[in-house]
Amino acid sequence: MGLDLMLFMADWKYLSAIPVEKRVEALHDAVWPPELDHEDYLNRPRGGWTWIPDRESAWCAQYDFFTTTGAYRPHPRAGDAWADIRPLLDASLREATDTFLDGLIWDADPADDPALTGSGGFFPPATDRWHPSLLLVCPPKALPGKAHAWTQVETRLEELRQPFAAECEGWAGRPDTFEDFTALLREWGDVTTKAARCGWGLVGLP
Repeated sequence: MGLDLMLFMADWKYLSAIPVEKRVEALHDAVWPPELDHEDYLNRPRGGWTWIPDRESAWCAQYDFFTTTGAYRPHPRAGDAWADIRPLLDASLREATDTFLDGLIWDADPADDPALTGSGGFFPPATDRWHPSLLLVCPPKALPGKAHAWTQVETRLEELRQPFAAECEGWAGRPDTFEDFTALLREWGDVTTKAARCGWGLVGLP
């Protein structure tokens, strides 16, 4: 059984008031408060944003991807696809997509993966890369640039079709179709745009 991804948009100011070593726990507790019935959580509507506990007082919201049924693996698969096709694209599209995807589903430098490093100390660094406490971290300061990059990428997605067909189509460990690949990119576009508007960051937990 593979990892699932719980993606949060969170208020960094609220989190900064919590001790570093307890910030991941605080996100988990926001999803699983003691008063929440287990069945109610499992049966909640899936897909899109869920504000926790409610929109007025929430300091975080959870996003369920429509295209992945909660699984984590489709995200690095899409990142691997991007790594395969990026050399075939012109510099302007490559640079915009790099900016958009870096730290979300693809890492320009895997050694700097914020899920491993704790994103500059804001979260504890992983003690075991094979069983991480974090899957991704994108601080608020990075989101406006990603949202802007997405506006450039979104209008040019069709330019990825031929490179995807040449390098990824039919290969294990890659998205099944170009449509699957771009549907996931569009969801990330929506997520980064929303987070940038709120001035919050993104955190992915297993």
